[in-house]
Amino acid sequence: MKSAHTFTALLMIALASFAGLCQARQDPAAVRSEVTRFLRLQTISLPGEVSIQVGEFAPDNALPPCVQLEAFLPPGARAWGRVSVGVRCLAPSPWSAWVPAEVRVKGLYLVTSGPLTAGQLIGPGDIRREAGELTALAADVLTDPTQAVGYAARVGLAAGRPLAASHLRLPPVVVQGQPVKVVTRGGGFQVTNDGTALSTAGDGQAAQVRLSSGQVLRGTARNGGVVEVTLP
Repeated sequence: MKSAHTFTALLMIALASFAGLCQARQDPAAVRSEVTRFLRLQTISLPGEVSIQVGEFAPDNALPPCVQLEAFLPPGARAWGRVSVGVRCLAPSPWSAWVPAEVRVKGLYLVTSGPLTAGQLIGPGDIRREAGELTALAADVLTDPTQAVGYAARVGLAAGRPLAASHLRLPPVVVQGQPVKVVTRGGGFQVTNDGTALSTAGDGQAAQVRLSSGQVLRGTARNGGVVEVTLP
């Protein structure tokens, strides 16, 4: 009889210990809530209608409960499409884990109204807006006409093609071989000389020029056939 009582007592202790271990696990709902909160902040400025789906976090995890959770994205990642979101515990016991999630964005994006040739300057009539899921398109898809009008097509594009930033370049304001005005600025002085462009560049891009003296300078191309050179 005594051995039976001893066995029962040991069994109760074991069950209590097991229950304690179960209670010590991290609550999955808190983890998923932190991921949702984080992704909402990350997507607050995105155009269109944003929907967020957070995957499951194992209920049988062996992580100790956390009172201060912090979600994060790995370097170079963005809250766009399918993504793995990191969650770290800051207190009381440090740990980290990953949670799958998906961010979908529905909105308007730009497509070509007709075929574009390489180098063609894009006007308002060359593009139109269509509605769709932006996260199913290229990551650099354009959504506003101001992002395209006045730019030049890098490559030929068929009609109805979604327009991305990688398809466009700034139109050249300085063309190789073109006579240019070279404005040189330094400490307390400014000098303007005539020169010849040695490269083709858009507004704000780097350009090389040769002065009439033969000196080669590197500066910044500006509208109107001007290259600005700043001396230290």
